[in-house]
Amino acid sequence: QVQFVESGGGLVQPGGSLKVACQASGIIFSTYSMGWYRQAPGKEREMVAAIHSGGVTKYADSVQDRFTVSRDNAKNTTYLQMNSLKSEDTAVYYCNTGFIRPSGPWGPGTQVIVSS
Repeated sequence: QVQFVESGGGLVQPGGSLKVACQASGIIFSTYSMGWYRQAPGKEREMVAAIHSGGVTKYADSVQDRFTVSRDNAKNTTYLQMNSLKSEDTAVYYCNTGFIRPSGPWGPGTQVIVSS
């Protein structure tokens, strides 16, 4: 079955950087677009970045020029490099298939806390 396992979250100070990863299984990873989502306490889950199977990327306005999405098809893994982190980036981060909207099951996510 399709599964996503996110990792790499943690506590980071404002202005710091963190790189989270998501390993997929049960799909032919190279043929799928992948999206990164986050859910902050009391808020709805939102897409922050996505990478097409061909490599085209897109970002939410709130993370543009700070976050970079990438993928390693040999490892069935997508990454989200997060720089210049702000307190409002605090959330649980998830990945899922799809460039526009999620189309698979949700994994456990990885918690990112930005705080001094």
